Amino acid sequence: MTYVLIPIIAVLMIMVVVSLVRGIIAFLQSTKADLERDPGTGATEMQLMQNRMMFARIKYQALAVVVVALLLAMAR
Repeated sequence: MTYVLIPIIAVLMIMVVVSLVRGIIAFLQSTKADLERDPGTGATEMQLMQNRMMFARIKYQALAVVVVALLLAMAR
């Protein structure tokens, strides 16, 4: 089982980094006009992308923590 969980952790870590980079890219693509527009008009596409990537990063980190907890529980 350990041999299965270690690659899963590696894949989850890669997914965390990818979602982090995609979120940073979406943040950098936000223009000054996006930041200065009327907030009552709703979120822009880049702001929605930042939100989706942040949620994905948190989800993958939580899954990685669960897998590490499983590995630690199995090691005892």
